[in-house]
Amino acid sequence: MSSEIVAICETCPHHCRLSEGQFGICRARRAEGGRVSCANYGRITSLALDPIEKKPLAFFRSGSPILSVGSYGCNLRCPFCQNDSISQCGEGEVPYQTATPGELADLALRFKKERGNIGLAYTYNEPLVGWEFVRDCATEIRARGMANVIVSNGVFEPSVIDTLAPLLDAANIDLKGPSQAFYDWVGGDLHAVQRTIATLYENGCHVEVTTLIVPGHNDTEEAIDTIATFLASVSPDIPLHVTRFFPRHRMSDTNPTPVATVRHLADVARRRLSHVLIGNC
Repeated sequence: MSSEIVAICETCPHHCRLSEGQFGICRARRAEGGRVSCANYGRITSLALDPIEKKPLAFFRSGSPILSVGSYGCNLRCPFCQNDSISQCGEGEVPYQTATPGELADLALRFKKERGNIGLAYTYNEPLVGWEFVRDCATEIRARGMANVIVSNGVFEPSVIDTLAPLLDAANIDLKGPSQAFYDWVGGDLHAVQRTIATLYENGCHVEVTTLIVPGHNDTEEAIDTIATFLASVSPDIPLHVTRFFPRHRMSDTNPTPVATVRHLADVARRRLSHVLIGNC
């Protein structure tokens, strides 16, 4: 029967139960032949040479460019998504080109020679819904003596993070809110994000964290202090980017976060953290 469950995805806490040919909530993983495969493997929707500060990473190879690559799909459903044109799309809904890990690594190396590129950043959509492609690219990048960077929501199982951690040089992880109630709103798991941040940091990966301040949802002193308290428990030296919200996606009718609010909440976070930066102001 077509509705029979043939596979359970173990990539993230959703643990999607899939029938043959069915996609998971991320729209990038599919049940095929009784197992879950990475359906967006090698499918590139975005490719650009960006400043490392755009990831954002403020304390990793500052002033350097990095080749940045994205596909489609995401395992969260944030109403305020800042990149919904690819992250909230699935197969057939966005144009893409294909590339092998070796081809991307060769391109990264060419840009290193021509423009000072330091490596490859996996970003734009949620890269870890296609973690196998990240793993394979990261292996090729390491073989060429270059750096691997991820920009991720962090809502993934330990097996995925443990596999990737030894290959990663830097990461910016979104810590979107202070509570599981907030993560219920966006369709995620707070504990998984916290575990990802701690695991990467403990494995020697340079970690920075971003919190988008969404009016009416995580814009209180209590919320930002809770986030800062957790980060300080891992290390008070983890940089936190406190970022201003602008209307997007399903919150296009919400006003931008007042600049004064962002600056005040950054000051609150500085009570516990050594490095707090302000974004989008």
